[in-house]
Amino acid sequence: MADDTPIFNTGARSFPGFTLIESDGGTDCYELEANGLQVLLCPQGEARVATVMITYRVGSRHERQGETGATHFLEHMMFKGTERFSKKSGTTIFNALQARGARVNATTWNDRTNYYELLPEAHLDLALEIEADRMRNLALDPDEVESERTVILNEFDRGENQPIRKLYHALWSSAFEAHTYHHPTIGWRQDIENITADGLRSFYDRFYWPNNATLSIIGGFDSEKVMASVASQFGSIPSGEIAPEIGIREPEQVGERRTTIRMQGGMPALILGFKSPAATDEAVMPLHMAGMLLGSGRSSRLYRRLVDGGLATSVSASASSFRDPGLFTVLAMLTPAADLEQVECIVAEELDVLQEEEASPDELERALAKLEAETLYARDGSFSMASQLNEAIAAGDWKLLTRFLSAARAVSPDQIKKAAQDTFNDDRKTVAVYRPKAAEELVG
Repeated sequence: MADDTPIFNTGARSFPGFTLIESDGGTDCYELEANGLQVLLCPQGEARVATVMITYRVGSRHERQGETGATHFLEHMMFKGTERFSKKSGTTIFNALQARGARVNATTWNDRTNYYELLPEAHLDLALEIEADRMRNLALDPDEVESERTVILNEFDRGENQPIRKLYHALWSSAFEAHTYHHPTIGWRQDIENITADGLRSFYDRFYWPNNATLSIIGGFDSEKVMASVASQFGSIPSGEIAPEIGIREPEQVGERRTTIRMQGGMPALILGFKSPAATDEAVMPLHMAGMLLGSGRSSRLYRRLVDGGLATSVSASASSFRDPGLFTVLAMLTPAADLEQVECIVAEELDVLQEEEASPDELERALAKLEAETLYARDGSFSMASQLNEAIAAGDWKLLTRFLSAARAVSPDQIKKAAQDTFNDDRKTVAVYRPKAAEELVG
């Protein structure tokens, strides 16, 4: 989907210690020559507020057997700090940044972990100092690990009480048998209970290096000052030997799979998942458009049949955008009286139509207009833009973001039809059903 030909912005500035790699869509990509740190610089807006986001190319996909949840656990521990920023030093990372008006947090997903600060330009140096410090100087005190283990197990248990979250876990763990997308990002409970400070240190040392990270800086700032600060804070960190990819390939699925979740609370739900290509595959954008036609907005096909038909309260359809092949999913949240089998039949009928008939120009134009509006809204502001870049970096190419709309506009009805034919194959389908337990089943 992405063109790898470098595009150079003739207006992009050069900075000491950095090599300009390429430019696209108002973003300039540099490499810190000292250690291979990738830096994405995107000045925008007049307000002197900016987002600093560092994306490490490590997620639950990289976890070995027995260490599931290590990525997420380590994300928590990164806030416990270093010798310079910690409870023991009297200045925690949260306190140091929040005292200066920063919005601070982190997230973990299949292909990446990211840490971010949204703050006034005057305090960008502090954000960069903290990120550089904890890149290689994390304390990982065993007592802190034990304390945080309780927090993470509580988070795990809360997730186990959420039917739809549990349903998605069941879908992915059924659809993928060998590939590490089988594991929930938070990990399996036994692994969370057993991982040690030494185990987390091993994971940290495999992936937390400048040449495995991208630093995105977006918003209102002085580019020359910011890049000088990046060079000063990160330049002394050596590059590391990144752990090789696990390299597990998912065997071809040769038959439909089904899984059912039964627990208390909520309404019935249905998810159909079909194996779909990796984010950089050219077939993904036609699948994104197929998702818009099927389940985005009141005029979409499944909305009209299921929601307007009184069978569902909501419906959505989308292709995952991961580094490796993932799933195209259709989710229907059913009304209490709806029949699950009927809903599944309706979804199957609409998937068949996509494979047999090309979408009309008018329908495709409406879907594209909605996608454009949703995309532009999702990029509004420096933090939103950084978050979108973060996902593109994780998927394998930051230009997946800058070229997303142009790729969408180029999709033809015939390409959508072919992508549907290649994807919506019953032998590559996994069905996950949520059936709430009746009151009488809960007695005793």
